[in-house]
Amino acid sequence: MLLALLGLTASAGCSTTSEPAPAASPVRTAAAPSPSASSTPTDAAWAQLMTPMNEKALALLTLAADRATEPRLRAFATRLHSGQEAELGRLRPLLARMGLPDTDVHAGHDMPGMVTEADLEAARAAEGAAFDRLFLTGIRDHLRHSAQVSRSEITAGARADAKQLAAALVTAREAALTELEGLPGAARALG
Repeated sequence: MLLALLGLTASAGCSTTSEPAPAASPVRTAAAPSPSASSTPTDAAWAQLMTPMNEKALALLTLAADRATEPRLRAFATRLHSGQEAELGRLRPLLARMGLPDTDVHAGHDMPGMVTEADLEAARAAEGAAFDRLFLTGIRDHLRHSAQVSRSEITAGARADAKQLAAALVTAREAALTELEGLPGAARALG
């Protein structure tokens, strides 16, 4: 799947080649070198996709923590927000160790599972049960696609640190999806 995604991003104008590392900075030199193999295009594509996926999901989770009608939905969004922030705390240093920029190389592209600005605008405009439905379907898609891409990193990636983080993300996504299915309104919203 990730290899197919690489082909799609290349045809959509996304670069899957890594850029040379910028001049050494205190942040980049503080990161310990990885004991694993050098990065492959799969490793780079995964890290460069998961970082903005989590960043964009955080915006939707922030809205849901404040605006969801059900207390259990708000609590779920708050917990998931904390987990996604913690993942970013591991993804960004991974990008640095790989010599990749901490920028969204997929900006402007319609990526499966990526919360878009249009999604956020629709969520901001929605109220009550309509907001809950948008949140539930959007976050479900994010969780499913990011788990799928992470599984591809586990099977096709080369870096031990990236594969270990991908495995942790898959475990977290599966647990979140299971919890999501039991949330109020999920059966109606997710059909």
